[in-house]
Amino acid sequence: MDLGFGDAVLIFGGLLTVVAALSGVMRGTVLSASVLSVGLGIFLAAVGVVDVDAKSESIVQLVELALILTLFSDGMFVERELLRRHWSPVARALVVAMPITMVLLGLAAKALFPELSWAEALLLAAVLSPTDPVVTSAVVTSRLVPSRVRHTLNLESGLNDGLALPFVLFFLVLATPGGDAGTEAAKLAGEAVVGGMIGFALGALGGRLHPLLPGGGLTQRYEGIYAVGFALFAFGLADVTFGNGLIAAFVCGIAMAATERDVPEGFVEFAENTSAILQVLTFFVFGALIVATGFHHSVPPLVLFVVFALFVARPLAVMISFVKTGIPRPQKLFMAWFGPKGVASMLFALFVLKSDVGEATLIFDIAAVAIICSIVAHGLTDTVGAKWMAKRVGLPASSES
Repeated sequence: MDLGFGDAVLIFGGLLTVVAALSGVMRGTVLSASVLSVGLGIFLAAVGVVDVDAKSESIVQLVELALILTLFSDGMFVERELLRRHWSPVARALVVAMPITMVLLGLAAKALFPELSWAEALLLAAVLSPTDPVVTSAVVTSRLVPSRVRHTLNLESGLNDGLALPFVLFFLVLATPGGDAGTEAAKLAGEAVVGGMIGFALGALGGRLHPLLPGGGLTQRYEGIYAVGFALFAFGLADVTFGNGLIAAFVCGIAMAATERDVPEGFVEFAENTSAILQVLTFFVFGALIVATGFHHSVPPLVLFVVFALFVARPLAVMISFVKTGIPRPQKLFMAWFGPKGVASMLFALFVLKSDVGEATLIFDIAAVAIICSIVAHGLTDTVGAKWMAKRVGLPASSES
């Protein structure tokens, strides 16, 4: 059924209220905001209350806006971490583990789903390559987990969204009928460079300008609006010229935090809260799209692929990347397991679904199941994993915060 504006606001308002009201209950359990939002989307679509179309411009714009603010807030967080932390394990996870994960997933996708072309198989792999430990709150907040482990997982998730994006865009174009690898690679590289330059320039301008603003500077209530304004401006300027707007937003966040050393909390909090609202809505739409597209393919290959993605590809890639680092084996195993798929993968999957890729629906269906299984599996094991880690490093249970 088609929803009017009032109906849509009613549903989305109720969704945000329920998710926020239950946030305390869900903390530390598998019932995260993402799971609840997806579940409600599936339920309301299954009973016929909502009906969404991936080709709808409103859906595309919602996804894009959510990703803009997610990448911007990730960029600000990444720079704050880099300013004061050792990032060698993170570099290994990004430069070595992520490409290996992508290759392994691409090979598995091609082997299990022969109907996918190599470009489509690698597109699916790129969609599922980013991680999002935010959905496993006990891992990134509990003092039972060593700070190096928490920092590595946090910073990896903040960076790999932006780093996976060019791969997703490249394979997305390559998998589209008529796509030319050489031409598109050059075009995407140029757009990425221009987008990065625009994002850096505007982010640096925003950071430098902040303490020099007239009238005593920003009032507290407008700090977050100031930051988000630059993020949207960076995306828009890149998008209407030759740059990649999403990369511009990501780099803008990094540059703003780098040039404004004492980043006001309002900058980050407002960006994160706005991003969280849009993510909840996107999760809901994602759940409804799962019902709309269905899964009309063989189930055994799907099960094998999901098991391989969760239990083989990511763990093996991380263990290889941490060879000869001196990191204790329990910490390696912990970081190898906790690589859940989350917001970025979900948004990338929606980008694929609304594209002209031949097997877009199959890619979305596989990614959707993998993301949901990942959220559940990692959500169920985050608290248990944190306690397991505490035993391995000799921390008492009372040290948990």
